[in-house]
Amino acid sequence: MDFSLTDDQRMLADSLQRYLAQRYPLARRHAASASPLGYDAQVWRDLVELGAVAALLPPEVDGLGGGGFDIMTVFECVGRALVVEPLLGSLVVGQMLAHADASALRDPLLVDIAQGAVVALAHHEPDGPVEPTAIATTAQRDAGGWVLDGHKAVVPHGGQASGWLVSARLGGGARDAEGLALFWVPRSAPGVTVRAYRRVDGGAAADLVLSAVPLPIDARVVGPAHAAPVLAHGLACGTLALCAEGLGAMEAAFAMTREYLQTRRQFGRPIGSFQALQHRAVDLWMAVQQARSAVINAAAALDDGDALERDRRIAAAKVTIGRSGIQLAEESIQLHGGMGMTWELPLAHYAKRLVMIDHEYGDEDHHLARFMALSREREARG
Repeated sequence: MDFSLTDDQRMLADSLQRYLAQRYPLARRHAASASPLGYDAQVWRDLVELGAVAALLPPEVDGLGGGGFDIMTVFECVGRALVVEPLLGSLVVGQMLAHADASALRDPLLVDIAQGAVVALAHHEPDGPVEPTAIATTAQRDAGGWVLDGHKAVVPHGGQASGWLVSARLGGGARDAEGLALFWVPRSAPGVTVRAYRRVDGGAAADLVLSAVPLPIDARVVGPAHAAPVLAHGLACGTLALCAEGLGAMEAAFAMTREYLQTRRQFGRPIGSFQALQHRAVDLWMAVQQARSAVINAAAALDDGDALERDRRIAAAKVTIGRSGIQLAEESIQLHGGMGMTWELPLAHYAKRLVMIDHEYGDEDHHLARFMALSREREARG
């Protein structure tokens, strides 16, 4: 199998890296994170114009990619620059809508996303397991359409989104794959309470409380026949994106650490010449290479069409990124000494982001258990 990028993917990566290196210094990222918007509106427009959002959408909905390596290309650049703009929501919601039922809302929403509308998936719930089908939010029919009740937690850019794709249960038990549906809830919908906040890594998130939210009949964009596989596909895309972002952040943090070891002098020579530190640096280099291999493996599986193998490889990649990313974050800070934890040094912010990536969409322990369960299922199938 050929794992090399296409010419279009290489051009996109070069464009994004050049733009972010020139226009997105850490100070601008901090200012965007601290602003009421939670991101830089001009940077977001530029990323859309450069094709970052279009690359995350499949051609059948007028996108320019949407495959595993397209996602990896964009989000590896995101990780290297610690981008806080709302690309993850565009990816996950766009991918789910691309696989949604035909409806009056689907195509206009996809056009809006491609043009830079900020959207978010409202799926995970407080105190609930990180499973695609663990949904307690309910949707009931009434004379006018649908009524939603529930609570969604830690929705990325949920406070800035123009609307949310909300998972809800029409029937069945708390973790059943049957009886699920996806609804488009516009920001103007009555009954939605939004509590926005900043995460420890500088990203924006929000909790949503849905209290008897009335929706029209066509607000259901994915019905119970397809909701479970559509959710699984969208969450797989989002998990792959986080893995690729983690890889980019690891590469940047390792480059900073290597440069520090080559320039910091002690006893008349660079500290990188000391054998003990060389051994630790090699361990970090190995961690980055293992992470890259795992992400490539997961990106290839996304396009293979085998949902079980896709989820298995993506779980393996998330385990690797969680374990290796935290190892690199901790070791890099130690190799920098006390200055490694200062706000002024970019490394500290990369370390915080790597820790947060481990927890998003399920941490290392969750995905390790998931990988083992999926491996047993594959063996049982023969």
